[in-house]
Amino acid sequence: LVALFVLAFSLICLPQAWIYSTWLRQNIYAAAAAFVGLWVLQEWFRGWFLSGFPWLFLGYGVMETPLVDFAPFLGVFGVSLATCAFSVCFVLAMRQRRGVVLILPLAVIALSLAAGSVSLTRHQEDISVSLVQGNVDQHIKWRPNNRLPIIRRYLSASASEWGRDLIVWPEAAITVFRDDARIILDEIELKGAKLGTTLLTGIPHLDEKGSTQNTVLALGDGSGQYIKRRLVPFGEYVPLDGILRGLIHFFDLPMSRNTPGPWLQPPLMAGELLLSISICYEVVYPELVRQSTRDADLLVTVSNDTWFGSSIGPWQHIQMARMRALENGRFMVRATNNGITAVIDHRGNLKSSLPQFKAGVLRGDVEIRTGSTFFNQFGSLPSFVLCFMLILVSALQSQKLSRTHGDVKS
Repeated sequence: LVALFVLAFSLICLPQAWIYSTWLRQNIYAAAAAFVGLWVLQEWFRGWFLSGFPWLFLGYGVMETPLVDFAPFLGVFGVSLATCAFSVCFVLAMRQRRGVVLILPLAVIALSLAAGSVSLTRHQEDISVSLVQGNVDQHIKWRPNNRLPIIRRYLSASASEWGRDLIVWPEAAITVFRDDARIILDEIELKGAKLGTTLLTGIPHLDEKGSTQNTVLALGDGSGQYIKRRLVPFGEYVPLDGILRGLIHFFDLPMSRNTPGPWLQPPLMAGELLLSISICYEVVYPELVRQSTRDADLLVTVSNDTWFGSSIGPWQHIQMARMRALENGRFMVRATNNGITAVIDHRGNLKSSLPQFKAGVLRGDVEIRTGSTFFNQFGSLPSFVLCFMLILVSALQSQKLSRTHGDVKS
């Protein structure tokens, strides 16, 4: 199933290659413009096709460069657009040996530097946060005899953090269903309310139909429940269920039965602050985070990246979380089971983090900011309009050249 999934996404670039080679190759400059537009639209398509796999966009590769400063205006697709345009123009300049072609990449850099000097949101106040990293081994996490030891681990790590504004435990930190954890949840609720602390924790929940939901609860001096909306393919649900479930039965594989929450959910509260919550994989979707950040004061994401092991996966994941903070001009706090737990500022920079594969508590002060970015208001639509304009201009230019060549031959 994984092989089929990878194969499907490997073939996504073929329509782009066909359009480029068939229609838009007659003029090198028109082809370059079309290539840039098609590249970004291919990334967008990959973000929703078969539920989407928005990983490894070109824009994420320039996080440490001035090009990323386009993100608050045009989002990650705008950054991909600028990066692709810069790269293509640089290659053209080298191949054509025309210095004039270098004007565009230099202009792109100048624009990005100017964009980076503009602050679209304003600092309002600071709050204190504590992010708990339990470092629970995935192989033993869901064993029934480990339920109480895991809860005690998180309670012990949080014992000295009561009185701070916000404590965050990771995704599914509590490994029993919500209805079976009433006693401990009530104790946390009372203690947090008494000391003025909001505690967020991930916990599984059974809905009325008996399906599992991945949720985050706000306890203590906070309120609300968030249910994960975008589920991980195969890990939490089966894409193309009617076709693939027979294969799953045939190979005797465990079946995923999670159900998503409603698309529109009220934000969680921490005192009087509104929190935008993303669970694990959700933070890689720009529009999903944007939609839930409209009135939010702080971005919060919880995750369990234990599945990635010691690979580059957790670092790619936090890179995308950094982009969401930058796009929306908000601080983000990220609590994970075994890393990377971090505080991210509104510029997408890592302010502080915990080492991977070690239990610990990350303490810090985060800014609550007001105002909104251009991307937060209009999303990725302006980037797509630019892409279609590039393709349209290229197609018209190619058509004009074809007619000219036809007249010459005649």
